[in-house]
Amino acid sequence: MDDEQGALPAKEDFSAWYNELLWRAEIMDVRYPVKGLYVWFPFGFALRRNVYNELRALLDCDHQEALFPLLIPETELAKEGEHIKGFEDEVYWVTHGGTSPLDVKLALRPTSECAIYPMYHLWVRSHADLPIKLYQIVNSFRYETKHTRPLIRLREITSFKEAHTVHATWEDAERQVGEAVRLYRAFYDSLSIPVIISKRPDWDKFPGADYTIAVDTIMPDGRTLQIGTVHHLGDHFSKTFSITYEDINGEQQFAYQTCYGISERCIAAVISMHGDDRGLVLPPSVAPVQVAIVPITIGKRKEEVLAAAAEIEQCLCAAGIRVKVDSREIRPGAKYYYWEMRGVPLRLEVGPRDIDAGQVTVVTRLGEKSAIPRAGLEDGVCTALAGFSAVLTKRAEEHVRTHIQIVASIEELSAAVEKGVAVIPWCGKRECADFIEESVNASVLGTEIRSEFIPGQTGPCAACGREGTGALVGRSY
Repeated sequence: MDDEQGALPAKEDFSAWYNELLWRAEIMDVRYPVKGLYVWFPFGFALRRNVYNELRALLDCDHQEALFPLLIPETELAKEGEHIKGFEDEVYWVTHGGTSPLDVKLALRPTSECAIYPMYHLWVRSHADLPIKLYQIVNSFRYETKHTRPLIRLREITSFKEAHTVHATWEDAERQVGEAVRLYRAFYDSLSIPVIISKRPDWDKFPGADYTIAVDTIMPDGRTLQIGTVHHLGDHFSKTFSITYEDINGEQQFAYQTCYGISERCIAAVISMHGDDRGLVLPPSVAPVQVAIVPITIGKRKEEVLAAAAEIEQCLCAAGIRVKVDSREIRPGAKYYYWEMRGVPLRLEVGPRDIDAGQVTVVTRLGEKSAIPRAGLEDGVCTALAGFSAVLTKRAEEHVRTHIQIVASIEELSAAVEKGVAVIPWCGKRECADFIEESVNASVLGTEIRSEFIPGQTGPCAACGREGTGALVGRSY
């Protein structure tokens, strides 16, 4: 790609900004000749790898990674009627092997319960086998009929992390739900993404679940993006797939299960929450390049400057920092543009004056400029990266805080959802949710809200006047 390609659309025009940034910053190429399928550029794939390594590091403490097949026999999918009903319009089917019709159609997994649970039926025998906590990071396919959008609404989800756990009791599974929520909070903290946790209404829960907990964040245009879900499955699937264990008394019992997932929407959240009119702004934890070194080669000291840049690169690499020297024969301004577009947290400028002063000039991706002595450079850079992360967290929290309103009436709600999300008293009845949604053209997203930005709320239901508690209402992707 060219070094300079003009300005991005303003972020205020979020859709145009987002779509152009994905290819300008070399995250994804949308030109693949199948609607809803996209190609990761190497830079975008490096970002993906770093993000999912953060997730793996959290899960690997007490989960194990596995891999189950992509193809699910129709006979297994058909066992779980309520579950497949939630996906029946989205399933891709394989009907032939070569030119020969298959005896049993094979589904490309829309989600993996019906691939994994037949194996759990074989693996679970005794209470001593429990709990089981496995996860996989795989692609899944859903025939999405709405407007597709890279990383957000896809026909191939390329990076679906799904965990599936098995427990002896309903209460053990509920404790795992709480642990999954804690893990997801920690994951998004590492990405400087503030989240809102809520319990989805019964009609919007995962098909076959006892209940669903959702993780949302607020995008630049005020819409919510669901970036994680946790499902308590009760014994629904264990009864369907005969997942039983022998308890301490020698009696057969049905197991209880949970599942919880995160897709590449987490990367969409990073791009959207932190990016600006100049391109990506990446948290140091996941940036493919954390530090870009730009040699300022002037006059006769060019080789001296390049040698100093190489020495700094070697020093920072040894400290575990992802660093790149940009020694291309183009002007410094073009290099600044290039690394800013790709969201590199820190730019180090090294020129003759810096060498003479025994320092390096440091510029953050948000434009703050300072100097770090060459002595103790590693510590100085690590401190600057940590400070940059803290700034991103503070900015993101302010964004979320200013896009949430606590309201008490339909009139207030109508104005609030034009700018972001709102919390309004709701009695829990479906007919009242329908009235609220139809009145403001937005969705009742959840109750039992957990967010440092949202205080507990009670009051008369906005629809019927009965006693209600706070419900999250907004427009979603």
